[in-house]
Amino acid sequence: MMDPEWHDDEKLIAALREALASAEDVPSAFVEAGKAAFAWRSIDAELAALTYDSALEPVAIRSESAILRSLTFASDGWTVELELTPDAVLGQLDPPAVGTVTARGDGGELATADIDELGFFVLGPPPTVPYRLVCQTGSGTTILTGWITP
Repeated sequence: MMDPEWHDDEKLIAALREALASAEDVPSAFVEAGKAAFAWRSIDAELAALTYDSALEPVAIRSESAILRSLTFASDGWTVELELTPDAVLGQLDPPAVGTVTARGDGGELATADIDELGFFVLGPPPTVPYRLVCQTGSGTTILTGWITP
């Protein structure tokens, strides 16, 4: 015999709503495990450390069209040279290699551009939030820069 409570549509819908709401709750241990696994996504990347930042040099008077900031990131065998302008992020990979470069912020991908055979790339307009560059070469090497703040 059926339970008389299930003949009441309102009670049935409330029970289903409660069951679905509890199914959407993810245990915090699962969330932490997911974050830990995500952190390993770039384990094979060449981590390029900041070796030069023009923002740390004495200020010189520059025109508005001038480069606002120059950065150099280096890893074992790779260098990423950047010039930050109001309109774009200009960069070069050394040694030169074709591929793609992606600016990534906390929220994911911000911009992507091709790297030409001379290692040059242009990302524009420049991101307005902190970001890292991920350079993927045609040979399969991944170079990950440190964080860049606009």
